[in-house]
Amino acid sequence: MRPRLRDLTLAALVLAASALAPAPALGQDPPPSATSCPGAARVSVPGAERQQAACLPDMTTAALAGTPYTDTADQAGLAAQGTHNPTGAPGVQIDGYFPDTSHTNPEHGWNHDAQFVIRLPDHWNGGLVVTGAPGNRKQYSTDALISDQVVAAGYAYAATDKGNTGPDFYRDGRRPGDALAEWNARTTQLTRAAQRVVHQRYGTTPRRTYMTGISNGGYLTRWQLEHQPRLYDGGVDWEGTLWTARGPNPLTVLPTAVAYGSGAATPSDMYAAGFAPGSEFLWPYHQSAYWGLTQKVYRAVFDPGYDPDCPGASAGSSTAEILAPCASDARYDYARRPAAVHAAVARVGLTGAIERPLLTLHGDLDTLLPIATDSAVYDRMVRAAGSGALHRFYTVAGGNHVDGLHDSFPDRVRPMLPCYRSAFAALTAWVEHHTPPPSDRVVRPVPGTDSVNTCPLR
Repeated sequence: MRPRLRDLTLAALVLAASALAPAPALGQDPPPSATSCPGAARVSVPGAERQQAACLPDMTTAALAGTPYTDTADQAGLAAQGTHNPTGAPGVQIDGYFPDTSHTNPEHGWNHDAQFVIRLPDHWNGGLVVTGAPGNRKQYSTDALISDQVVAAGYAYAATDKGNTGPDFYRDGRRPGDALAEWNARTTQLTRAAQRVVHQRYGTTPRRTYMTGISNGGYLTRWQLEHQPRLYDGGVDWEGTLWTARGPNPLTVLPTAVAYGSGAATPSDMYAAGFAPGSEFLWPYHQSAYWGLTQKVYRAVFDPGYDPDCPGASAGSSTAEILAPCASDARYDYARRPAAVHAAVARVGLTGAIERPLLTLHGDLDTLLPIATDSAVYDRMVRAAGSGALHRFYTVAGGNHVDGLHDSFPDRVRPMLPCYRSAFAALTAWVEHHTPPPSDRVVRPVPGTDSVNTCPLR
């Protein structure tokens, strides 16, 4: 059965966050709390232009759904139905934003970018987990995927909207590449601020700080461990986007997919571009919801002169306009574009020179960022940079880019969230107890187990 767009709300990575209604504004009076939130009065986020703290009886999604303290609509499509999440994590939640000049994030009616959420559990385990939104969603988008699990386990948690959101994010900045370069700067900014907030509340800095994320959040994880390793003790990269100036990168892969959608490319062309044989059943949906939009807005970030009229000042005002590809992108040839375009990509490019332990997992049915032109390449880059001992690479058999597609193809698409949770546990054991994680491998489902909630790496 073909998935319906309303079920996935354009789903995880395709930049439709701006089409969603903003959550209610944060009120002056938080809900009644059964927790004393010790140390809450000492908390103030360094550098924040606006911040508001609330003492909450439970900071997990099940408790916060329908309140201003999360946004379940922005999480749509990311997790499979039947996913089990923990509950019961009292503590302090801080919502706010850093100074910024762009206004793509409508959350809380603030219409201000560089928004963040920080959660400080009463029962702290000494750690901090930092992430950035996937696609161009907002700061609450990974609450069910990441925050629930780590906050319930006692970690402090911080998430950023990366400084711009929605399908028009490419308009942020002055120079080509600025919109994406800001993602890295905002993640570093939040990490430093969150570490100081942790010290304020608990009287000590985090013993361990972990960086993690899905898709664009996975890219942020790679970049931070390459460029800001002193801030972190390790990371888990869930299908991070690969940006390299020479390629591969999304602009070397997606034009073939756009051409295929218009009838100008063949299945053989798709395989040559990196799309996996066996993923063909996913192509119609990705053609309608992912390929055209993703190509046109990322190309607009780095190469706005290629087709100034498409997407132009906006990716569109309706769902159909937002999802529609630029016809010119079917002919886009990144290798032949001016040196300035390659230089813009180089500003945000990855090298593989990680300096902290990193676990990467990627689905072999990923039909937005094919594993052959993404994580498999990044694994080779890490080895070439001399950092192979710090890296593990897990191929999840049957995994796609978003777990929501499991609900439409339960016999062919396998949720990756339980594999991610196993990878995070393996990372912490590696960092904190010097227990090496499993070697690189294909992670296959275990017959007779609940694949939505179970995924042993060994």
